Amino acid sequence: MKKFKKEPAEEKEEMNEEISEAQEELAEEKEAPESSSEDEELEKIKAENRQLKEDFLRAYAEAENTKKRCAQEIEKNNKYAISSFAKDLLTVADNLHRAIEAVDNQNSDNCEALRKGVELTENELTKVFNKFGIKKMESLNTVFDPNYHRVIQEVEDPSKPNGTIIAELQTGYMINDRILREAMVVVTKGGK
Repeated sequence: MKKFKKEPAEEKEEMNEEISEAQEELAEEKEAPESSSEDEELEKIKAENRQLKEDFLRAYAEAENTKKRCAQEIEKNNKYAISSFAKDLLTVADNLHRAIEAVDNQNSDNCEALRKGVELTENELTKVFNKFGIKKMESLNTVFDPNYHRVIQEVEDPSKPNGTIIAELQTGYMINDRILREAMVVVTKGGK
């Protein structure tokens, strides 16, 4: 059998078709990896963007929290800045109160003028205390609380519940909502 040779034009055409098919396959292969690498790069950028947003929000929240804490500290410092000064003034108030009590025990006309002057001074001091948020604690006939009172003496008294304050030796004071000085008290024991 004889093989027929293809004509050169047919051969050339077949070769061109094969070349174009190969080129198309190569182009598809090139496009697929480029497309996936572009998608991967886009995903990386999106992930980085999300991370940067999260970092920003965390930093912003931390800055806001720090700002609030600083404002609270400033307010607290302003509110209680005079505590040591106020504590020193309490002894003056105690001495004025004792002077009034001592004059009450004397029934003399000379002492009456002194008593009135000391009472006026004590009233003025009380006004200044109120202006700065310093208040007396009322302790008599209340139940002992170690946060507010310091026991100096215990007295047997079965007629009152155990731990009832029956006498106050030194008045307790609060500044705003904080203890400035606890009260020195006498409490009962032996009751219910």
